[in-house]
Amino acid sequence: MKKTSGFIAITAIAALFAGCAGNDNKTTGTTAADTGLAADIKQHIAVLANDSLLGRKPFTKGEDKTIAYIAAEFKKLDLEPGNNGSYFQEVPLVEITSAAQDLQIKGASSAVLKPGTDFVASTRREVDTLSLKNSPLVFAGFGVVAPEYGWNDYKNLDVKGKTVIVLVNDPGFKAEKKLFKGDTMSYYGRWTYKYEEAARQGAAGVLIVHQTEPASYGWQVIQNSFTGSKLYLQQADKHMNRCKVEGWISEDAAKKLLSAAGITGDMRAYARKEGFKAVALNSTASLALQNKLKYSKSHNVIATLKGTERPDETILYTAHWDHFGIGKPDAKGDSIYNGAIDNASGVAAILAVAKKFTQQKEKPKRSIVFLAVTAEEQGLLGSEYYATHPVYPLNKTVANLNIDALSDFGETSNFSITGKGQNDLDDYVIALTKPKGWDVVGDETPGSGSYYRSDHFNFAKVGVPALDLHNGSKSIQRGEEFGKEKAKEYNEQHYHQPSDEYSDAMDTKGMAQTANLMYQLGVKLSNETTFPGWKKGSEFKAMAN
Repeated sequence: MKKTSGFIAITAIAALFAGCAGNDNKTTGTTAADTGLAADIKQHIAVLANDSLLGRKPFTKGEDKTIAYIAAEFKKLDLEPGNNGSYFQEVPLVEITSAAQDLQIKGASSAVLKPGTDFVASTRREVDTLSLKNSPLVFAGFGVVAPEYGWNDYKNLDVKGKTVIVLVNDPGFKAEKKLFKGDTMSYYGRWTYKYEEAARQGAAGVLIVHQTEPASYGWQVIQNSFTGSKLYLQQADKHMNRCKVEGWISEDAAKKLLSAAGITGDMRAYARKEGFKAVALNSTASLALQNKLKYSKSHNVIATLKGTERPDETILYTAHWDHFGIGKPDAKGDSIYNGAIDNASGVAAILAVAKKFTQQKEKPKRSIVFLAVTAEEQGLLGSEYYATHPVYPLNKTVANLNIDALSDFGETSNFSITGKGQNDLDDYVIALTKPKGWDVVGDETPGSGSYYRSDHFNFAKVGVPALDLHNGSKSIQRGEEFGKEKAKEYNEQHYHQPSDEYSDAMDTKGMAQTANLMYQLGVKLSNETTFPGWKKGSEFKAMAN
């Protein structure tokens, strides 16, 4: 990797954008320090979301430039290399590019489904070619086995050699009576879980029915995020324990398949019925995949500020540096997925937090670790690798403070904690915001399952109290409706699209608010002797014991 040339190129870009961030102080409640923080964040976003980084996809020249820039910024702040003298932790990945042929349906329903239009499909299996041949189709409801909720969609069902069609989200979403966590998605609602469970059951294939509201994103996100090359952590068994085929099917195509088997109307209501049993669709699926395999290493970027009294105990800040690289062009012909909000904003925020820590006179008693992880967009892979190959012991990791996709519409008078109610870190945030009169709320879109969609989840899974904090929707300048509309606009028009790009018009003061809160939280945690814990009822409490 040509890290030296990367340093030079990115430094030039940084200089170009150094004057982009304004220094006005008109917004109520913004301090001079916060304005400086906002300027730092804006400058970092301008660099990280620049076209020259090619959308920051792992395994590309965009990765080389991105990690060089982050490491250079850490070095500039005199932070120590975090991994035994290196700013990098290698993450071994395999890139699989699957080309799917038409999906042939025969039987009660006969159809030829087109890749990208009617379905998307890929595989984790590290083989050149594979196929489904006349695999019987089964509608397995939500594809959930949850003993604690008394739910088993696979009860008395043998799916070996079969392809299951399952619904996105879990049974609780928009249900008439309380099921699971109601409209708050449980992990059983995540697409990752659906794939995992189908593999445990021995299915040959699994297709998730896409529905916009329970998925929380449109079909265009599936087309952009689940096609082309995909990255996976290298595994000794070459992922042969996974289903041959993993994918999604459009709602229209799924309705036709189900109606041919007598399932009409609301398929979610049908799958919620008491005593639901999986339904054979009396049709088979045939599909061939051609795969290109590439083995290489991506990189987490890690730096440390050593604690003065308890250096072996760490507070871990995380943000993912990656996005989707170059892909399908939009209507304007733009094919670079810059990921300015998602997640140049988070990396910019932890760089700004790192700068504040290095500038404080009193150094922290515990160590502060800054970790920019790779391949979040590919399934939280960089954080999963760190959580299973930690540089610093997990039992002495006090907390994980994660920053992902901060809004760019200015200061807010509320803040959103993803998965609020999970652990004691919520109480720390409330204590910090209360004197300012700011509110702390839970997920503003609880059905989207956000707690399972960013890197903090991998730390929660191994018992480390994890916090994912965002600026809320109550815009101080323009009100809550404005903030909600801006959030809706981003989700519908820019999320995982080429249009998520840097603009001089970005108002990063709200990002600075969040970064400053995370900094203050880190300061408090770094000078304590206690460890925050998990709250009663959290599914992660047992992980910490």
